[in-house]
Amino acid sequence: MASYIGNQLHVSVFGQSHGTAIGVTVDGLPAGEAVDLDALYTFLCRRKPGTSPLSTPRQESDFPSILSGIEQGKTCGAPLCAVIENKDQRSRDYGKTLHIPRPGHADYTAWCKWGGEADMRGGGHFSGRLTAPLCIAGGIALQLLERRGIYVGAHILQIATAKDTPFPLRPTAELLTSVGEKDFPVLDDGQGQAMQAAIVAAASEDDSVGGLVECAVIGLPAGLGEPMFGGMEGRLSTALFGIPAVKGVSFGAGFDVATMRGSENNDPFTIENDTVVTTTNHAGGILGGITTAMPLTLQLAFKPTPSIAKEQQTVDLSTMTPTTLSIVGRHDPCIVHRAVPVVEAVVALVVLDMLLEDNHGII
Repeated sequence: MASYIGNQLHVSVFGQSHGTAIGVTVDGLPAGEAVDLDALYTFLCRRKPGTSPLSTPRQESDFPSILSGIEQGKTCGAPLCAVIENKDQRSRDYGKTLHIPRPGHADYTAWCKWGGEADMRGGGHFSGRLTAPLCIAGGIALQLLERRGIYVGAHILQIATAKDTPFPLRPTAELLTSVGEKDFPVLDDGQGQAMQAAIVAAASEDDSVGGLVECAVIGLPAGLGEPMFGGMEGRLSTALFGIPAVKGVSFGAGFDVATMRGSENNDPFTIENDTVVTTTNHAGGILGGITTAMPLTLQLAFKPTPSIAKEQQTVDLSTMTPTTLSIVGRHDPCIVHRAVPVVEAVVALVVLDMLLEDNHGII
């Protein structure tokens, strides 16, 4: 099961949603790096359940236990291993779905692959619960990057039809930090209220909604990445598609480039403070898979939460007959707002891995 990413920085996620614990191992962190555990837990709290009426009421502290890799507040060169105990599972809610796959979930494909032996309670290893240990690794990566003047930040760009203001051409570290500190991370709080109303409306109809997250990285040097398959877009996309519910990743102007002419899409070069910059950033800070030193920008599309109480058509695998299913249990009517720190974590891990691999003089 390929639940790992990274070349120089190797990150492996383990566990199941309703198992005893979930966790992560990280091999390749530089030794002697201070890790602020209080700041790390603050970051994890941005993702954890039970903090908002817009999220699942499942109550988990998500407080990590660091088993190895950190001594006296610093990385020690050994592989870091951290676990989070699962304490508020309600596995009884999933008894019916052991042989009746939930539409939109991996229940059926897991049944095909592992012959019905996979633990799919709460989604098993496919669950968004597994993004908690991913955020442990990513939260540490964010601290290492910020120490070197590289900042990663994200916000909700859209939920249903409500749209936030996109990041400006040159987002600042202060902007990225401030939006991340909000309970509902948007730039335009008025649009944020409209998004929350859309979530509540869907939940009241036993349904769910999806949306978009925009992420930016500032402070990257020019020249990071490789052509073709080792490019920055490819490395990021591979990791970002590992986040449950991600159905699309685009960079810069994204799919809007399909309607542009070259004269509109090309970013003109100029000199600013003896540095080459561009006057626009449709490329998202990447050309030929290699960073330009302009802000790296990307967008992710998240599907609506597939666990809904509205009756859906499915099949009974034990009898191979059609049936219907109304999903019970505790589920998010929208996962987009909780996914924002997960996006930051994964982007930080890929960027740190590529810096370590490239030996760019920063790490």
